[in-house]
Amino acid sequence: MRRRNMHILLSGTASDSHTWNLVYLQLFLEELGHRVHNLGPCVPDGLLTGACAADGPGRPDLVVVSSVNGHGYRDGLGAVQALRRAGVTLPVVIGGKLGVAGVPDPRQRRRLLDAGCDAVFDDGDTGALREYLDLLAGGGRAARQAVA
Repeated sequence: MRRRNMHILLSGTASDSHTWNLVYLQLFLEELGHRVHNLGPCVPDGLLTGACAADGPGRPDLVVVSSVNGHGYRDGLGAVQALRRAGVTLPVVIGGKLGVAGVPDPRQRRRLLDAGCDAVFDDGDTGALREYLDLLAGGGRAARQAVA
């Protein structure tokens, strides 16, 4: 099976002003051969939704949302709900430090998946993200999954 390089839209959450996680993820994704459009930190839901609406060669294949401020469960839920309400059907994944308690929260993870996230990568598990990307780049569509 031929692996395709994807166009990935990378975004911070609305309340997360951290930049280095996004820089790291962009470099990580580009090293894997993907094209990345990094929206940066503090991205409002409307901007994220608008960036997904691009047609033609600018249209992303995947949305990756990252959070390190501990509000990823809350902000990610709002973001994915806004995307799905707008009719965006692209795969959407979220990862990083998603909760303020510092431990994965299975109930919050389930809420993200039920709202339309295709995968949740607690604690920024880049190995699991790489496996997920390999599946998508190989032409498959992964089932919605919670990745601890």
